[in-house]
Amino acid sequence: MHSPMEQFEIRKLLDLNLFGIDASFTNSATWMIIAVILATAVFVWGMRQRALVPGRLQSVAEMGYEFIAGMVRDNVGDGGKKYFPFILTLFIFILFCNVLGMVPYSFTPTSHIVVTFAMAAFVFVGVTIIGFARHGMHFLSLFVPKGVPFVLLLLLVPIEIISYFIRPFSLSIRLFANMLAGHTMLKVFGGFVVMLGIIGGWAPLAFIVVFTGLELLIAFLQAYVFAILTCLYLNDAVHLHH
Repeated sequence: MHSPMEQFEIRKLLDLNLFGIDASFTNSATWMIIAVILATAVFVWGMRQRALVPGRLQSVAEMGYEFIAGMVRDNVGDGGKKYFPFILTLFIFILFCNVLGMVPYSFTPTSHIVVTFAMAAFVFVGVTIIGFARHGMHFLSLFVPKGVPFVLLLLLVPIEIISYFIRPFSLSIRLFANMLAGHTMLKVFGGFVVMLGIIGGWAPLAFIVVFTGLELLIAFLQAYVFAILTCLYLNDAVHLHH
């Protein structure tokens, strides 16, 4: 029986070495490119006619657009409009990577911490730059709760700083852990179906069917959580609320 963790193994498809750095093309990179191509096709092909009465693909593209537009508007306000393309791209990319990972013999890039942390670190650095660009050194007041006695500030300010710098870790680990755990669970119960055969394999097979639906829901929710937390971080940088 194959190991449940075998599905997460990164395999080199094309060996590349650039100035001593291993830049090989892998199965993870392949499925990220597939996710980008499919997502682009949905929006470009779906909106090609811009019909007054939208078809199925156009409806999907418009729903995705309106969903993220509403998220940015509700959580960042008018000041977040310029960041809407980034939030939409981030949400759609994560969603497609998560969902494509449910396809048999595919690969889930978001099940690897290096991928999720790269996105989370980009968000963290970008939000920090935006905060300092808009507010200068006054952005540091984000770590100082208003109306708190000075004595308590000695305790609260370090906590606020730690919680701020832990954002990329919590953001990346949440997505990576959910994708890793869900796919591992499906693989384990798939092994039970094979082991128990036709007579005893019905129970784990029924669980797989139900859990697959749940995993699809989790794939959407994790993309949503990543996007909405990014909006909340942007709100801190844009409006400097505490």
